[in-house]
Amino acid sequence: MKKTDTQGLLIGLDGKRAVLNNTGLGNYSRYAVNIMSAAYPGTTFRLYSPKNADNERLRPLLARDNVELSVPSLRPDIAPVRAFWRTFDMPLQLKRDNVAVYHGLSNELPLTIKGICPSVVTIHDLIYRRVKQDYSAIDRRLYDFKYSRSARIATRVIAISECTKRDLMTDYGIPEEKIDVIYQGVDPIFSLDINTETRAKVRARYKLPQKYIVTVGTVQSRKNQMLAVRALARLPKSISLVIVGRFDGAYAAEVKAEIAALGLSDRVMHLQGVPFADIPAIYACAELSTYTSRYEGFGLPVVESLTVGTPVIACTGSCLEEAGGDGAIYVDPDDVEGCALTAARLIDDVVYHDKTASKGRSHVRRFSAENFARATMACYKKALLSELI
Repeated sequence: MKKTDTQGLLIGLDGKRAVLNNTGLGNYSRYAVNIMSAAYPGTTFRLYSPKNADNERLRPLLARDNVELSVPSLRPDIAPVRAFWRTFDMPLQLKRDNVAVYHGLSNELPLTIKGICPSVVTIHDLIYRRVKQDYSAIDRRLYDFKYSRSARIATRVIAISECTKRDLMTDYGIPEEKIDVIYQGVDPIFSLDINTETRAKVRARYKLPQKYIVTVGTVQSRKNQMLAVRALARLPKSISLVIVGRFDGAYAAEVKAEIAALGLSDRVMHLQGVPFADIPAIYACAELSTYTSRYEGFGLPVVESLTVGTPVIACTGSCLEEAGGDGAIYVDPDDVEGCALTAARLIDDVVYHDKTASKGRSHVRRFSAENFARATMACYKKALLSELI
């Protein structure tokens, strides 16, 4: 098929997260809608969601001529009704709408979609199988059932990293030839120029410390923010740590207790509910960022930080080397001394800092919107061809 073959196609997309979620899976869903609808203006992208909500980050996408939202006339406050719609009614709607390909953007497909239309599912990670303590037994069983079945019944599977691809093959027996590895790019907002005035406004708005390390992400045991806290205790008192993300639950309580025990209460700042538009400047004002997660499907905050020119300390053990390449420095997730020494060098050695930042910016060029759009459309075409064979 040539690119012109996309003219007039109707692509169905799982719109639930794009409408209702403003973090990881919601960000990916809106990114996919944004990039694909801009790259293929002759193709219609219809989001199917069990309910509607005014989402300021989705609003400009729905204003495009080739982006639509389909919401059923049901009681969205009743969970069993939503589940019934997703499993039975929505696939029939796809058939009535003559959808060319349906793309499950967040790990799952309607369980009855086979035979309705070609389907693609994006599997982000199998973390629930690797870091079991962060999930209840019920959730693990539910994810195992839904996500493994979705990967098996899908015409094509998109893995967001080579790490996720390996996990799909090892854990669920998904054939390698059925999987396309397509890296998510960063939101275009991270590529915009962050001038001195913007930095000054963001610094003032959040009362940011003069010199700080930033870490972005929900505080939970898998993300291992304890390493950044303990490393901070070995750094000069002029350095602070800014944690951006949800900060509650049992692990967050452990982190808070450690902060107090190490006498760091006046050097650790927590920001929650930060508007997405302010995140790039918070990265840009930092000396460096840390993403000390023990296990990730990809590690988008690494790419975000490198895109704005802020070096990253990340951890070995999963896929973060894919995200950061030689633009990040890697330490063992339990190596407090190594983390502290690396941070100190990035802060003190300007040449090393700038060289690392330059490598990072070069590395993240591979995560471009053009690459994402081209590879995703190629996956859709392979799904269509598979159904014709």
